[in-house]
Amino acid sequence: METLSFETTVALIMVSVVVVLFVWFRQSEAAGSLRRRVAMMAHIGLDPGIAIGESLRIKAIMRVTRRRCAACPNEGYCERWLAGEVEGPNTFCPNAPTFEALAGSPG
Repeated sequence: METLSFETTVALIMVSVVVVLFVWFRQSEAAGSLRRRVAMMAHIGLDPGIAIGESLRIKAIMRVTRRRCAACPNEGYCERWLAGEVEGPNTFCPNAPTFEALAGSPG
C-alpha cells in the first residue's frame, strides 16, 4: 500500500513537470513569434501599434497574421533575415504582403 502511494506521487510529479515544461515551451514560442512579427512590421514600415488600435478590421487581420506567424515553418530563416544575416527580399514571410498592404493603406 505504501509503495503504491509513493509510485502515485512520483507519477503525479512527473506529469506536473511535463505540463509545466509544455506550458513554458508554448509561451516561449509565442514570445518569439510576437517578436518576429513586430520586427517584420517595423521593417516594412508598419507601426506595430496598429495591432492594438480600435479598428475591428485591423484586429481581425492581426489575428490572422498572429496565427500565420505561429505556424510558419521559416522561423529560423526569419530570425536570421531580421538580424541581417541573410540577404534578399522577405518573400519567405507569409505575412509580408499583408503588412505591406496595411502600410500602404490609410487604415
